[in-house]
Amino acid sequence: MDPTARTDDFEAERPRLVGLATRILGDHAEAEDVVQQAWLRLHGTDTDIESLPAWLTTVTTRLCLDRLKSRTPVPHTDIEPGEVTPDIADDVVLADTVGVALQAVIDRLTPGERVAFVLHDSFGFDFATVDTTPAAARKLASRARGKVRGAGAERADWAVVDAFMAAAREGEFDSLLRLLAPEATITADAAAVASGTPERVDGRREIAEFFNGSAHAALAVLVDERPGAAWFHRGEARVLFDFDVEDGIVQGITFRAEPDVLARVHRREDTRRSA
Repeated sequence: MDPTARTDDFEAERPRLVGLATRILGDHAEAEDVVQQAWLRLHGTDTDIESLPAWLTTVTTRLCLDRLKSRTPVPHTDIEPGEVTPDIADDVVLADTVGVALQAVIDRLTPGERVAFVLHDSFGFDFATVDTTPAAARKLASRARGKVRGAGAERADWAVVDAFMAAAREGEFDSLLRLLAPEATITADAAAVASGTPERVDGRREIAEFFNGSAHAALAVLVDERPGAAWFHRGEARVLFDFDVEDGIVQGITFRAEPDVLARVHRREDTRRSA
């Protein structure tokens, strides 16, 4: 293939490959790095490639698996493109972005489970794409699916709250909008208002604008076994952000600063930071 044509074909595939790698790795910058490595592999190979999309999908997937395994003490070999199923990419229908709560659960799967689940359930790839036998890949995906279903129900609210606060800190306005119900509201008790919080904010966009780029001093907490966040000062919780989450969406947030409420606030692990 002409080098210029191969470059053009690769650039046409780049957005899809970055999306795939981002879903598997959970990190957009790392995904872009992996896709660039795939380009270098393509540039350096003399292999007669029957289906470039399929070849790139396989190489990118294996590079992602290599990255995932490097995060854990699991021995693995260097990645080399092997035999691929022609035209795998022809039947791919990219799924809409899964919710942040689901991604938080995916982050806890083993490398093999994660790759198998994301490729098959999120992107619709054939199991032959995974760097193992189809039968073994089906077992990995089935096991991952069970974990997602079980853990998702248990930890979805935690993940939504933590994703919301992470988006607030990082100024990810669009992510905040996606996490908020259209008619979401912020309310506050008298003690919180006295400490400087607004008494009420109505609407998804208004709440997203209020939180966008803020809440840097807020930490993940539990109050009465509910996941939330709280603003801390000198090691003490001063204002609780009490979330109302339904079906993976924030319906409302109540700012609470009454002493008896703050006394029940306990720090917890942020699911967005868990390994």
